[in-house]
Amino acid sequence: MYLFAALASSLAIGIKDTYIGAMGIAELNSRSRDIFRLIVETYINSGEPVGSRTISRAPGIDLSAASIRNVMADLEDLGLLMAPHTSAGRRPTDLGLRLFVDGMMQAGHLGKKERAALEDRCRLDGRNVEDVLTQAMEALSGLSQTAAMVLVPKAEPQVRHIEFVGLSPDRALAILVGQDGSVENRVVELPLGLPPSALMQASNYLNTRLMGRTLEGAKREIAQELKTRRAELDELTASVVERGLAVWAGGSKDHSQLIVRGRANLLEDVTAIEDLERIRRLFEDLETKQDLIRVLDLARDGEGVRVFIGSENNLFSLSGSSVIARPYINSADQIVGVIGVIGPTRLNYARIVPMVDFTGRLLSEVL
Repeated sequence: MYLFAALASSLAIGIKDTYIGAMGIAELNSRSRDIFRLIVETYINSGEPVGSRTISRAPGIDLSAASIRNVMADLEDLGLLMAPHTSAGRRPTDLGLRLFVDGMMQAGHLGKKERAALEDRCRLDGRNVEDVLTQAMEALSGLSQTAAMVLVPKAEPQVRHIEFVGLSPDRALAILVGQDGSVENRVVELPLGLPPSALMQASNYLNTRLMGRTLEGAKREIAQELKTRRAELDELTASVVERGLAVWAGGSKDHSQLIVRGRANLLEDVTAIEDLERIRRLFEDLETKQDLIRVLDLARDGEGVRVFIGSENNLFSLSGSSVIARPYINSADQIVGVIGVIGPTRLNYARIVPMVDFTGRLLSEVL
């Protein structure tokens, strides 16, 4: 089954020169396509640039090394191949990998052992969801030999205390303290003519209804109570409560947390100094996480697997790395998270894409 539309949506994050490359590959004859496919598949397997002599020995290629070099030069002119060194063979560019994944790759099928391993790790069996996600990541990381990631909504703490502290006649600081010890602040605009006692009254009103509950869990109920005027508050104090709830809408700025497992797999098969430098930069990005969260958030936009390849993505600084990710849903068909893997651009996409897809489907069934 060829992968086209499900992966082409990565255009939204900055693929370079795709139009030129797409026109070029559409004009290639079958010989050029075969050579291009062989170069990509050989590079994915070996991680080394591929020379014309290697291609000339492949079954079904009845061409001299010189003829193959001419085809490789044409593919390089189209931006699909590059030569890392003057005397070396060619390897696919990020654009070449994109076109291979979208238009030439045939996704493989998971073996029985792989499916069984993932199914075993994704069962609840009395475990909580966090344990299941951790087990799923560890299995996915081990089977794909990459680092596995999951993006989950950040758990909202139960409220211990909320208080409004006046800053000026028209502004106050809303302070929310969680049962876990977290503290968050928001500035609230106050209505004109508000008496100082209104801040205390609004604090007491919310503490009575929020203590021991999450803000999101109680917010709708409080809003409904204010709307139906069952709350024993004057209009100005009710306005403070409403404005206080409004500034907390959506919770903190960072709505998600990223969990990563299997970093050590990224050190496997490192053969050159430049590979070590790439892994070092990748580890730095895994520690920072924020840009990766933005990338995985893009996978929420649609169903199915998303593939983000190397430098085509201008949202994060990963050098020579690819992300394969899929959202998972709950029983209400709402997307609640994203699971995926990250590794070098020469990932075995045909094997890992269905692996990530199957894991996402299992998590959706569990939830």
